[in-house]
Amino acid sequence: MTDAREVRDKYTAAFNEHDIDALLRTVSPIGVTVTPEGLSQGTEELASYLEQFWEAFPDIRAVVMESFDVDDVTIDELVMVGTHKGPYVLPDGQVVTATGRPVSIRCCYVCTIENGLIMSLRLYFDQSEVRAQLGLPCE
Repeated sequence: MTDAREVRDKYTAAFNEHDIDALLRTVSPIGVTVTPEGLSQGTEELASYLEQFWEAFPDIRAVVMESFDVDDVTIDELVMVGTHKGPYVLPDGQVVTATGRPVSIRCCYVCTIENGLIMSLRLYFDQSEVRAQLGLPCE
């Protein structure tokens, strides 16, 4: 296991436990996170994003299907599984109230690790797939 993989696995474990403090210990204070919902710069913005996401999906878990490492870059194919129980902000700013619907979101994370911390975390997923699972029209 590479050092980068160890850091990324700690991030995933903390994400699944919804342990923001443990998760943020894996991320550089100046790290950048890019998701379909937007850009987070630094740990404060990342914490805000994740707290909102966990409020929308309080039982969400990341199930890693495949992992690949190339030097200090980790790539994970995963499925996020949970239930929509709180407000969820879509990339266009629309807030979707709780639907009670289960979600199974296929995702890909690409992370760059430097000096034992995540410097860049990019999350990709099909926004239309999420909308359909929440019962929203796909635009």
